[in-house]
Amino acid sequence: MGHGWEGVVLKLMRGKDFTFTVTGAEQVTEHYRRVHLTDGGLLAAAGVHPTMWVRLWFEDGGKPHQRAYTLVDPDPASGTFSLEFALHDGAASRWARTCAPGDTIEATLQGTGFTAPEPRPERLLVIGDAASLPAVNSLLDAVPGVPATLWFETAHDSDEDLPIRLDPDLHEVRRVPRERGGAALVERVKAELPALTGSDPYVWIACDTATTRTLGTYVRKELALPKERVHSLGYWRAA
Repeated sequence: MGHGWEGVVLKLMRGKDFTFTVTGAEQVTEHYRRVHLTDGGLLAAAGVHPTMWVRLWFEDGGKPHQRAYTLVDPDPASGTFSLEFALHDGAASRWARTCAPGDTIEATLQGTGFTAPEPRPERLLVIGDAASLPAVNSLLDAVPGVPATLWFETAHDSDEDLPIRLDPDLHEVRRVPRERGGAALVERVKAELPALTGSDPYVWIACDTATTRTLGTYVRKELALPKERVHSLGYWRAA
């Protein structure tokens, strides 16, 4: 499958292509699926960093369609990792539901880049959802021993069972049902986050694009947090 004009642009931006092979899959909840893969040489070539992601290529109506996914538990020694899919309608979810051991999928590494905050913050303030859960877990793993408050937007009752890697002695999760296109999450965060920003926090935001933009602007401009202590990236676009 060709990658169309997006693939050409990524090549010009020095994107590197790899082919992953499925080794298995498991249904985590009704709306969440984990797929296990071999890396096609990716980890040996690129190394690993927190919240590392790749662009997967799917066929959608005969056209190439790419979406980004965070690596889960990448293991350079074995050349393996997993990917987790918040299931909905679309080419990526169809593939995740039906892939079987031996299936392959093409991927491009371009655009990823994140370094754990230094100096270490006194607290992490994290805003995410099912789509960004693998990155949330990777971030928490990257800064062990740091207290964290997580506002986690949920879309389904089963999201209560998603595998958030919480240390009960350090991490607090505040679940917020998705309402009014993310407005409920914005209101909750604006009401609660300021009280936690007094002692050198690091704020990490990864929700739908509109919500992420709103909250990123809020913490930078209204709360005046330094830009190097704020990371925001929209993970999906609401239909």
